[in-house]
Amino acid sequence: MGFERAWHQWYPQGTPPEVDIEAVTMPEVLDRTATDFPDNTAYIYMGKQISYRELNRLVTIFAHALRDLGVGPGDKVGMLLPNIPQVVIANCATYKLGAVTVMNNPLYTERELLHQLNDSETTTLVTLDLLLPRVLKIQKATRVKTIITCHINDYLPFPAKQLFPYVKKEMYRKDVSQEGVYPFMQLVGRYPDTPLSNKAVWHDTAALLYTGGTTGVSKGAELTHANISSVVQQFSAWFPDLKVGSPERLLGIYPIFHSAGYSVSQNLLIWNGWTGVLVPRPDPVVITKLLKKYKPSFLPGVPTIFVGLLGHAPFRELDLSHVKGYFAGAAPLAEDTLNQLQNLHGAIIHDVYGATENTAFATCTPWHGRVKIGTVGVPLPNTDLKLVDLQTGEDVTDPDQDGEICIRGPQVMKGYYNKPDETAAVLKDGWLYLGDVGRMDADGYLTIVDRKKDMIVAGGFNIYPKEIDEILMGHEHVLEACTIGVPDTYRGETVKAYVVPVPGQDPTEAEILTYCRKHLAAYKVPKQIIMIAELPKTAVGKIMRKEVRKMDQAQQ
Repeated sequence: MGFERAWHQWYPQGTPPEVDIEAVTMPEVLDRTATDFPDNTAYIYMGKQISYRELNRLVTIFAHALRDLGVGPGDKVGMLLPNIPQVVIANCATYKLGAVTVMNNPLYTERELLHQLNDSETTTLVTLDLLLPRVLKIQKATRVKTIITCHINDYLPFPAKQLFPYVKKEMYRKDVSQEGVYPFMQLVGRYPDTPLSNKAVWHDTAALLYTGGTTGVSKGAELTHANISSVVQQFSAWFPDLKVGSPERLLGIYPIFHSAGYSVSQNLLIWNGWTGVLVPRPDPVVITKLLKKYKPSFLPGVPTIFVGLLGHAPFRELDLSHVKGYFAGAAPLAEDTLNQLQNLHGAIIHDVYGATENTAFATCTPWHGRVKIGTVGVPLPNTDLKLVDLQTGEDVTDPDQDGEICIRGPQVMKGYYNKPDETAAVLKDGWLYLGDVGRMDADGYLTIVDRKKDMIVAGGFNIYPKEIDEILMGHEHVLEACTIGVPDTYRGETVKAYVVPVPGQDPTEAEILTYCRKHLAAYKVPKQIIMIAELPKTAVGKIMRKEVRKMDQAQQ
């Protein structure tokens, strides 16, 4: 790109402003890693260890199986799987054939799954056998012709119910004899591991990763092999002291069907020959046990993960001196959470910011560098960032002025699959318009203010609910909070907040409103506080403001 920006001065020593991106697809990367570090452990799954040699062999075998089942370049192979080894094997095998991986959340309802299968034109689906009844109910309304079932208990010494409480008893299946349905392990046992040529092409589509649907139905971000390879090269350059092939372990908390997990829990590990400790269900008890047993170098999570861990006494007592990096995504951690983590474990939190549309990563707190609490760090190598005025669309030039965040770089998607109008609305002259409001200081550190569409306009004032959320969570008796705008005959909109109390505490509405008045301008103070036991969250634990709005509307 050949540009100099203020934020480059804060880069980790040894990290260049621009990385010379190697045009190598992930199947080629896996071949290389398996050759250079065959005995390195690629994944640990509930005690089962899979080396890179074995992972590559399984990928080759499964690619033979997919090809024999009719999968070729450009075909869509859907994944309906949690963080188990089969999802990595299936993704990499799909890459190898030049086909396209389509990621789906295993918690989806039939309606949500039907939309994504049809929108993506999926013809082959790899799923849990536990979820097969759900798939079969909608199959005739889709293009899916081939279903491959994976068993959750292949490597588990305990019942799957402990990891997947949403699974009903009658959904457990051990034998599948239906036409067009093939058990994963039977396929792996049937095909050879003879080498297959790589059909992945650098600028061709590699994956469809779906947005969360926060502004409507979910859209498929079309990511190329260049996108998914480039972003891991950009992010790897952020850690110049951590070498390829070194014995680093990352706790795979982010689900691989989500863009963050797809890039980190899968592709970043393969690029570097590091080890992923797969976490199928991000429960504080499970995470704490895995931390104690496997001592990972990296502990990633969203704010709700860290809040949950801090509320779990055994986590607070752990020796976490082995953790080199704590990473928070989806939203910056509340200052109280940061302070607790730092006081307990000396943690320096590296906030990461990005979106599905840019393959998850755009900015990060500098590695071993300057930390600014409340920011999401600075743009990664090969990434440019600007803010544009919310009304005029013109570039914002003054530090600390709010604007819509726009980025450009090799990690930016090709577009939304089969949605030219939606693509044109967010991709303009090489820039991706993210729909987030932010501000950048003179040093180039970015602060996320809120979603552009979440902004509350009350009596002519612009109010960002995220700011109010953070104030509410600063109250000692508040665990989580979500602020929304609701109709008001006088102000147009007014502020309403849903609050989850700390377990064992029972704060009153009056008590919390008094606290808010001390920390917020009068026009920002909520007009109503609603206590609630739990807030709706995404698969990675991010609070879903859209769902809170729906819940509120349903109660009116």
